[in-house]
Amino acid sequence: MNESEIIFLEGPHSRWKELTFAFGTMTEMITGFRALHFIGPCITVFGSARFKEDHPYYELTRKAAAAFAKLGFTILTGGGPGLMEAANRGAKDVNGRSVGCNIQLPVEQKPNPYLDKWIYMRHFFVRKILLVKYSFAFVVMPGGYGTMDEYFEALTLIQTHKIKDFPIIIFGSEYHKDLLEHIKQMNKNATISTDDTHLFVITDSIEEAVSIIIEKSIKRYGLRPQNKIKPVKWLFEH
Repeated sequence: MNESEIIFLEGPHSRWKELTFAFGTMTEMITGFRALHFIGPCITVFGSARFKEDHPYYELTRKAAAAFAKLGFTILTGGGPGLMEAANRGAKDVNGRSVGCNIQLPVEQKPNPYLDKWIYMRHFFVRKILLVKYSFAFVVMPGGYGTMDEYFEALTLIQTHKIKDFPIIIFGSEYHKDLLEHIKQMNKNATISTDDTHLFVITDSIEEAVSIIIEKSIKRYGLRPQNKIKPVKWLFEH
């Protein structure tokens, strides 16, 4: 039995460690809230960091994000390379707003070069809060564990009414076909309800996705152009 196992079997950390973790998490959340307070209504795009610029999914993500940015939304991503970069790049292609919420990893994930603003988070769960908090739609591009984690996080929050019924749009019917079959299997076994299978839309059409966002985000929640909110100088906002 090594030292780490002995520490684990001793039980919880000291009260001081738990308290400092709680305060550290709170500080990280407040930092994120302050940094992103003025970014406006967003569409969050989830997708793999591993697809390169010459991949068809990169081009699809770039075009889709450009179309969403034209509607007036800020494009919010995890801030890294791959399809996150493609989404931020698409926003910049049409002079839209582009924001990233990056994560500190053992192998550093550098912010992509198409961001107007970005922040670094230490914890994935805090990062996911920020990726959900400001968004009126979630777009799921092909990806791996991280993308699925983010997709099911948003889906569960909507299913359990912890957030409003924002649209979730999955691109890549061929890539996600096994995932969709598994969701059908969950429905068949009554681990989810039939209504839960209607909480997302699968499509390969940017035009269809735009129509869904217009109807279920802009019109449903009464989004209107507004004068830009100015930061409060004495709160050190910028």
